[in-house]
Amino acid sequence: MHFEILVEDQSGSVTVANLFNKIVQTASIQPTMRLHPYKGLGVVPKDLKPNTKAKERILLDRLPKILQGYGKNLKPHSVVLVVVDLDVKDCKKFKKELLDLLNQCKSKPPQTQFRIAIEEIEAWLLGDRDAVRRAYPKCKSKPLENYKQDSICGTWEVLAESLFSGGAKELKKQGYPRIGEEKCNWAKKISPLIDIEQNQSKSFQVFRQGVLNIIQKHESEV
Repeated sequence: MHFEILVEDQSGSVTVANLFNKIVQTASIQPTMRLHPYKGLGVVPKDLKPNTKAKERILLDRLPKILQGYGKNLKPHSVVLVVVDLDVKDCKKFKKELLDLLNQCKSKPPQTQFRIAIEEIEAWLLGDRDAVRRAYPKCKSKPLENYKQDSICGTWEVLAESLFSGGAKELKKQGYPRIGEEKCNWAKKISPLIDIEQNQSKSFQVFRQGVLNIIQKHESEV
C-alpha cells in the first residue's frame, strides 16, 4: 500500500514525515510514502478552477486538479492524505468544504483523507512538551506551561516565545522566510523525539488513528 501526503509548507512536511514514520513502525505492513510540501494553504477554489499558477504551489488552489490526477493514475490501495492547518476557520465548515471539493471531482483517488491540525501543526509538537524540553533544554518553560492544547492562540508564536531569543515579536521582525526557517528547525529537532501514543494533541491523535485505521483495513483485505 502507498500514501501520497500533501502538506501546506516545508516545516509541516518535516513534522508529518517523522510522525508518519513513527506511526507505521507499529503496523505489521510497511506502506510506502511520498510527501509533497506546498508553499501555502490558500483557499478552496470555486467551481474547481484554480486562481493561481501551478508554479506558485498553493495547496488548496491546486487541490482539485491534484485529486483528479490521482483519481486517474493512482493504483488500488493507494491513499491521498491531505494535512492542513485550521488557523482561525470553523473546523466543521472547513472539513465540509474539503469533502465537497472531493465529491465534485470527476475522478477521485481510491482513498482520500483530510486531516486538520488545530490551530497549526506546531500544536502536534506542543502535544509532547517533554519532547520540546529534550530538544531544547534551555527553553523557557512558562510559555509551554501556559499553552492550552489545540487552542486558537497563535500556536507557532508559543514555540517562538519558548525557543527563540526575543520571542515571537523579534522573529516576526525578521520576516516570513526566517519564520519558516525556524519552524523547520523546531520540526527537525522536536518531532523525532515525540511519543506518539502519549501526545496530548487531539488533532494529532485523529491523524494517527486515521493512518492506523487505513492500514488495518488494508491488512484485513489482503
